[in-house]
Amino acid sequence: MPRSLLSRRDFTRTLAAAGLGLPLAARAPQSPDRPHPARPPLCIFSKHLQWLRYDEMADVAAEIGFDGVDLTVRPGGHVRPGRVEDDLPRAVEAVRRAGLEVPLMTTAITDPDAPDTVAILHTAQQLGITHYRLGYLRYDDDLGVAGTLDALRPRLRDLAALNAEYGLHGAYQNHSGTRVGGPVWDLWLLLDGLDPRWIGCQYDVRHATVEGGTAWPLSLKLLHRYIRTTAIKDFTWEVRGRRARIRDVPLGDGIVDFNHYFNLVRELGLSGPISLHLEYDLPEPPDTAERRRQTIAVMRRDLATLRAYLDDAGL
Repeated sequence: MPRSLLSRRDFTRTLAAAGLGLPLAARAPQSPDRPHPARPPLCIFSKHLQWLRYDEMADVAAEIGFDGVDLTVRPGGHVRPGRVEDDLPRAVEAVRRAGLEVPLMTTAITDPDAPDTVAILHTAQQLGITHYRLGYLRYDDDLGVAGTLDALRPRLRDLAALNAEYGLHGAYQNHSGTRVGGPVWDLWLLLDGLDPRWIGCQYDVRHATVEGGTAWPLSLKLLHRYIRTTAIKDFTWEVRGRRARIRDVPLGDGIVDFNHYFNLVRELGLSGPISLHLEYDLPEPPDTAERRRQTIAVMRRDLATLRAYLDDAGL
């Protein structure tokens, strides 16, 4: 069972003050000088299959050809935080029964002292999950940009120490917009000095391209030591009159320079699970069997495109 809140807080603060991490079992995230694997596990973001039961979701992912599932463990997700101790084992068992793995999950965790944080991390540790995505943080207008970052650093420090206790790497996704992580460089200001084994960035080149245009390689190089998982999706700009808006499209149909991106991934030695996202409109016919058939066809196309990019980059 998870240790008490008081002892856990004492533990994390001791770790943070000492700058230490715990020795871990073999399933722990690899060190910064890790060898580069032949191919990272390709996972489907389970948000896109939440209309299916655990076993059905797992069977669809396996039929498409994914290596694993990025499970949503958050409010409104496949697994609700309040039921994590009962439902996460059921979901993981269903995925593994289908021959796939669950190397990562997507959560809403932003605070080490929030009510469900320890239960989620402890349950994930027991199941052998090694990576998770954090929830989102917002800038406080009263504190300003610099003041907000100053206020958030101790929280991420304590969260990194808690991750060390449970042997998981927590990653904050860079997401276009005005939340923390939108500019991408702000993540460096938050993460610099923390142990990349336990906390980092889930790098999303689509969102980095939205905000960085042609400068996104700089953020990738800046943060590469902290990147243990990545999210993949594509977009294009749609211009109407004098206004431009983002339109999400199938992988390869947009403007993200995946050839350049994956070549940099290889050069920088990045590894870890890849989560495939399909943010464009997916088929939703009323007949469940037909929806399943169309969903498999769409996801299989994006997965084949992703594999082609990886092959071209020698990954």
